[in-house]
Parts: sequence; structure tokens; C-alpha cells
Amino acid sequence: MSSTTAAVPVSAERRREQRKVLAGTLVGTSIEWYDFFIYAQAAGLVLGPLFFAPVAKENPGLATIISFATIGISFLFRPLGAIVAGHLGDRLGRKKMLVLTLILMGASTALIGVLPTYAQIGIAAPIMLMLLRVLQGFSAGGEWGGAALMAVEHAPKGKRSWFGAFPQIGVPIGMILATAVLWIIQQVIGQQAFLEWGWRLPFLFSIVLVFVGWVIRRAVEESPIFAELQARKAESSAPLGQLFKKNTKEVLLAALIFISNNAAGYLVIAFFISYLSKTLGLPMPSVLLTTALASFGWLIFTLVGGYLGDKWGRKRTFQVGYTIILLWAIPMWFLIDSKDLGLYFIAAFVLTIGLGLSYGPQAALYAEMFPPHIRYSGVSIGYALGTILGGAFAPMISEAILKSTGQSWHIGIYLAGITIISLIAVSVVKERKDVDLGVTA
Repeated sequence: MSSTTAAVPVSAERRREQRKVLAGTLVGTSIEWYDFFIYAQAAGLVLGPLFFAPVAKENPGLATIISFATIGISFLFRPLGAIVAGHLGDRLGRKKMLVLTLILMGASTALIGVLPTYAQIGIAAPIMLMLLRVLQGFSAGGEWGGAALMAVEHAPKGKRSWFGAFPQIGVPIGMILATAVLWIIQQVIGQQAFLEWGWRLPFLFSIVLVFVGWVIRRAVEESPIFAELQARKAESSAPLGQLFKKNTKEVLLAALIFISNNAAGYLVIAFFISYLSKTLGLPMPSVLLTTALASFGWLIFTLVGGYLGDKWGRKRTFQVGYTIILLWAIPMWFLIDSKDLGLYFIAAFVLTIGLGLSYGPQAALYAEMFPPHIRYSGVSIGYALGTILGGAFAPMISEAILKSTGQSWHIGIYLAGITIISLIAVSVVKERKDVDLGVTA
């Protein structure tokens, strides 16, 4: 086996570089997911009547379903982003693709903030919105794989899962940041002004965040394992073809492992806020604040999941997390339907425990499933397919279930069903936490 950076003593310079990598992947993913989640939350709160006005006038519930569907449409283009970014990332480097995806995501998000509405330009408004959502999805498809591999491939021996948890906590941080920004804007300008024009401000704020992320990411060195691949000229002439020729099973397993976590995550990110404010009639600012506070559980337990992934193993940590989601999928709705914000906080917080434990070790688990020359493609495409099967249409499906049954706990049956699938999939994967990630792994 080849030696990797994990096999030699870590110098002070190397430790500084590792800290820069963790900061770069954390800040970058936080900003990218802020962009993504701002849209997800706005879809449930304001975009329906603004961009689908004719439907909203006749059937507000259907307009909400369509608005939630626009969240899922971007996911359909995440595999394309994963294929392009994965192919180029395996050939040109993780760092270049991280910078490019960050800029693309930020630009498409900021442009949503200046889009005319249906009342201003008619059918062109939702068409333009969809085009920008496609760009967001394309960008997000390439983002996660690069950030995850930069962290895991820089990790010292025995800390891959812990290092891999840092780009992962960018998701709850992005969620908390997006929710907090929406809450602050509503508190400052009021709900009516927010619905009329204030909803644009969180999208425009992305410009500042992207500039900060760009500066930080440019300072990060390329992954040492990719540098080793370049030195040995081990890049494949057709890594994508090799991926599906030899690793189709791993790609499918990676997708199935993720569907429960992603679906549950998008309930927290998008559906809960819309359901409590629109259906249950609770004050939107209070719901936003409570959701942001509950999401700290997602952040904390993602780090715990990364730590336990190194101690217990990736599989066992996933299994514990998914067992929590499975057992909590139905009971949490009775707390939510109480219309008590304290009980809603408990419902969301307990769900985030399972979310974190099944998210923290994901980067390490996925990286260990694929050989290095197709690793970026493998983890990116597996992740992207998992988002389509999991979270892409979870808010829309949940809204449709609610409209057809009138009982929110039926959504829990849906979540429990896909959690069983993910639990089986992760149980099939071999534990490989001691494998060498170098070019001869």
C-alpha cells in the first residue's frame, strides 16, 4: 500500500493546513447551503402567490404544493452537476471545483433576489425562477463531494469521520443562518413588508457570503491524495465510465443510505415552518426562531456523529441515528399538532439527534466506498441520487399527504418507510474505516 499523510507524524505546518481545510470546507458548505435553504424556506412562505399567482388565487394549497415542487426540480439536475464536477474534480482537482461551485451557487441565488414576479412579467417569471433553480441544483450537485473529500483526504489517521463532519455541519449552519436571517428581516421590517419586498433581501445577502467563502477557499491547498494521483499520473481517461462499470452497486447503496436523512432534513428545513405557520396558524417569526434553535441539535449531533464514527464505526453510528428517526417519525407529529412551540421544539430537536448521527460519518463512509481516481464522481453522484429519492420532493409529498388525509401523522408513515430502506442499505455496506485512501487503496 502507498503511504498517505495519515501515516507520517503531523508537523505544525501540516496541522495549520488541516485547520485551513476544515475552515474552508465548513465556511463554503455553510454558504452554499444557506443559498439553497433560503429558497426552500421562501418556497413554503412567499413564492407560491408571487410566482404562481393564477393558481394561488384559485387554490392556495395547490400553489404551495407547486412551490414545494420547485424545490425538487433543482434536485433533478444535481446528478448532472455531480457528473460534471465529479469528472472534472477527479481530473483537475477538488479545490478548483469547490471555488467554481461556490461562485455559481451564489450568482444564481442573488439573481433570484432581483427576479420580477408573475404580476410584473407574467409566465416569464416562473420560467426564469426555474432556470435559476436548475443552476442552484447543478452547483449543489458538485459542491458536497469536493468539500467532503477535501476534509476526509486531509484527515490524520483515525480521524476521517471527525474531519468529514466539518463540511457536514455546513448544512445545519446554513439552515440556522437562513432561518435567522428570515427572522431578523421580519422583525425589522414587519411581516407585510417581508411578503411584499423583504423576501428578496436574504437572496441578495448571498453576494457578501460568497465573497467571504471565495477568499477562504482560495487559500486551501489541494487534497494530498489528489496531488499523489497527479504525481503518479494515475488519473483515468474515463473515470465516469469506470465508475458505472465497476462501482454501480456502491453508487446505488450510497443513494439509498442517504434518502432518509435527506427527507427528514427537508421536513425541518422547509415543511415544518410552512405547516406550523400556514396550517396551524402560529406566528411565522416565532416558528422561524424555534426552528433555528432546534436546528442547533442538528449541528451538535453531526459533530457527535463524526466523533462516534471514528470510535464506533461508520455503520453503527448510522444505524443508531436511523433507529432514532424511525422511532420518532410518527410520535413527533402529535407534539407538533399541539400548537405549543415548546413541544414543537422538542419534536424537531429529537429528530435532529437522529439527523446528526446519520450525517456526521457520511463523508468518511462514502469516501471509503470508492477508489481515489473515481472517488469524487462516486460520492457526488451517489449523494445527488440520494437527494432526488429523499429530500427533493419530501415537502411536496408531505403537503400532498396532508391535503389528502387531513392527518399529519401519516407523513410519519412515509418517513418511517424510507428510513427502513436507508437502514437496510447502510447495514449492507462493509465497514472500512481502517482502509488506506491512497492511490493503491
